[in-house]
Amino acid sequence: MNLLKALAAVSSLTLVSRILAFVRDILIARIFGAGMANDAYIIATRLPNMLRRLFAEGAFSQAFVPIFGEYNKRRGHDETKLLVDHVTTLLALALFVVTFVGIVAAPFIITISAPGFVKDAEKFDLTVHLLRITSPYIFFISLVSVAAGILNTYNKFWVPAVAPILLNVCLIGGALWLAPYFDQPIVGLAWAWFIAGFVQLAFQIPFLKKIGMLPSFRLNLKDEGMWRVVRQMGPAVFGVSIAQISLLINTVFASLLAVGSVSWLYYADRLMEFPAGLLGAALGTILLPSLSKHHADNSTAEYSKLLDWGLRLVFMLTLPAALALGMIAVPVLSTFFQHGAFLDTDVLKSSHALVGYSVGLIGIIAVKVLAPGFYARQDIRTPVKIGIATLVATQLMNLLFIFGLDLKHAGLALSIGLGACFNSTILFYFLRKRGIYRPEPGWGKFFLKLCIALLALGLTLWFGMGSEQQWLVGRGWARIVHLSWLVVLGVAVYFAVLFALGFRPRDFSKRGAS
Repeated sequence: MNLLKALAAVSSLTLVSRILAFVRDILIARIFGAGMANDAYIIATRLPNMLRRLFAEGAFSQAFVPIFGEYNKRRGHDETKLLVDHVTTLLALALFVVTFVGIVAAPFIITISAPGFVKDAEKFDLTVHLLRITSPYIFFISLVSVAAGILNTYNKFWVPAVAPILLNVCLIGGALWLAPYFDQPIVGLAWAWFIAGFVQLAFQIPFLKKIGMLPSFRLNLKDEGMWRVVRQMGPAVFGVSIAQISLLINTVFASLLAVGSVSWLYYADRLMEFPAGLLGAALGTILLPSLSKHHADNSTAEYSKLLDWGLRLVFMLTLPAALALGMIAVPVLSTFFQHGAFLDTDVLKSSHALVGYSVGLIGIIAVKVLAPGFYARQDIRTPVKIGIATLVATQLMNLLFIFGLDLKHAGLALSIGLGACFNSTILFYFLRKRGIYRPEPGWGKFFLKLCIALLALGLTLWFGMGSEQQWLVGRGWARIVHLSWLVVLGVAVYFAVLFALGFRPRDFSKRGAS
């Protein structure tokens, strides 16, 4: 398996998913507006979304994939299949209980998560009804995560990458065609979540069957491997929770600032998530299985080389993205969002946050490469401890930037970015200290060539973008055309300079562990 091709495939599918998510948000806003029904929908989907990020997409893959990879390399197909059966059965039973509790206790959950709704009986009842419909999504998407971990280990990366696309397609379809059949159209959108969970899981079943890893209902409470996965999930869940806690605290800080601060951070974050998802999430997905296999084979040299390959890609692709987001923040934000009630002042305020995020984009994406360096060795506690230190450092920076330097909402974005850089630096330090990662020769020349290409990119964007004022007063299509050719020109110049300096795609080709 060529990991560079796998990265391109996963990134391309992630791009499609992000574009569809953007279309979905626009469509939902246009159809349902920002009234009572949409408020109820947002609250009703918050719990499934939070548990998906906390449990299915984060903690489980970190705990399961390394142990599954070890079994696959050392114990043969039959024992690996038993591990899959036992883990999936235990997980399915636990998820059934969680889903049942979510349905039965929906009134209590809404009372706790949205206490303001209690005073409005109609809104409260609608939110409870929607939560009871969306709760089963937790069951489906967690099993989807099991399937994704298995398929990624077998280098079937594109199959799990299609799952988010199916979610957005179902939600778009639900908004357009299912919602009109209900007295309260928003109910149709909630049912689209239920359908999406089923579709995402069903899509992966034929591929699991083809590799002989379709789980069977079989429980063995004495399975040592199953309990290893369970024990690893404890610190993994805690580690993922740290990021959610940090976001929650930042929201609290933002709510204390000027009206609009939450929204300005949100729109900047949406744009920052594009490179973070396209490169960071994709790299983490394809690296973890191969790193786990190298660890199972005791291939320390190949383990280190794979980390080195990932880091070089991070610097080569993230630095230009960070530079571009910082330089053309106003052009990008005005092109995408300056419509209707989103005014030029909102563009400028959001651009300050986007610049803050761009400073730390390299750290945000580097973590996706460095953390798997520990996860693949079944060491989750080290990244968790570093995550706690990062949380403390981020909040101290929040206090400094907001109350000391008066950077307002931009300080919150900057603290997130610098916190990620702190996180990645400490992860790197311990990987080096423990001899897990040894940099390959040539990093000095590599950085020098990157700096020359970045200088060329910066000059191209500077002279090509014009003044910020022309973007703020420009017309919609004029902005789109200008931004399109500016981005294409910037990409062409950057990679042309790298090519002239001797960079070739084949130099970054990398075979994954078999």
